[in-house]
Order: sequence, then structure tokens, then C-alpha cells
Amino acid sequence: MKPSKLVIATYNRHKLGEIQRILHAHLPSIDITQISCAADYDLPQPREDGISFMQNALLKARAITRALGIPALADDSGICVDVLGGAPGIFSARWAGAHGDDAANLDLLLAQLADVPQQYRQANFTCCAALVFPDGREFTELGTIEGTLRYERAGKDGFGYDPIFQPLGMQQTLAEISAEAKNQISHRAAAFAKIAPIIGRELAN
Repeated sequence: MKPSKLVIATYNRHKLGEIQRILHAHLPSIDITQISCAADYDLPQPREDGISFMQNALLKARAITRALGIPALADDSGICVDVLGGAPGIFSARWAGAHGDDAANLDLLLAQLADVPQQYRQANFTCCAALVFPDGREFTELGTIEGTLRYERAGKDGFGYDPIFQPLGMQQTLAEISAEAKNQISHRAAAFAKIAPIIGRELAN
């Protein structure tokens, strides 16, 4: 496959769709065919052995840029629970052991918090977006959204921990609102909104 002008360094199709919608909202004039996904190429997934969201986002973007020689955009994100000292954090996607098992991860977190009173169920979603260029330029941006955790799932949209995360000031979880509404308030939307102007300049050249 011929490389595009920008590759999104993810193999998660749910995340890919969300990122594409967010970028289009901020860059409505861009040609979406100029943006491809790491899953479209025969590339090994890099080992995410960083100790922060920023380190993991950068190592994913750097791996794609090294392999294809074009700019790469990556993100690393997770849920940080106050009473757990910020965990699962960077381990959110593999909290139950197997990477990407959303149901198991959510079940484990609910079990761990089963006896925690509502007033202590504060949490936030954090996202770091990283943009890496072949010439060595690197940009990172952080986005967060604060909220509390439900005792049970609510909603059928979203993915990951969305069904138990209720943003501050709302009565619904992230899984109970539309993708359009989520992409106006989410941690990923906040991070990508900050980095979108740089992407726009690159794709315009």
C-alpha cells in the first residue's frame, strides 16, 4: 500500500473512527484519503513500555515514522481513578491482563471499586496526542475530562470504560451520549483539538 501523507498509529478501529471524526470537526477541508491507519500496513505493533501517556504516544508515533518515512499521529490514553492512586492509568487497556479486552477490564475495575462510596469515586480520562515527523520534529498535547464512576454499566455507545464514566455536570455516561456529543467534550477531543492546526498545515503542503 502506498503511504499517505499522515498515518494514525493505531490498530484499534473504534479509536480510529473517533480520531477521524475529531480531526474532521477541526479540519473540515482536509482530504481524509490523505490519512491512513497503521492497521493498513504490515507492521508489527510496538511494545508500549513507556511509563507515561506521553512516552507511549511518542514511541508509537516514532515506530510508524521510522517504518514508513512519513509523519505519524498517535495517542495514548486511559482512565485514572483517584482512590486507586491514578490507576489503571497507562495500564487501562490491559488492566485485566489481555490487551484490549474491554469487557474484562471494565469488570475488574467495577469489582475493585464495588465497596467504594460514591463520594470517593472521582476519576478522569487523560489522553496524550503525539505527532512525529521524519525530520525529527515532535509535538505532544494533553487533554483530560473529569468525572465520577458508576456502579454499573449504562449505555451502549462508546467503548472501553465509557459505560461507567459520568462526566462532571452530566447525568449520562459517555456511552449514553452520541459520538458527536462525546467528541466535543472528551479527553481525546481536547488533545487532538490542540494538535489539529499542526496537522492541517502538514496536509495543506
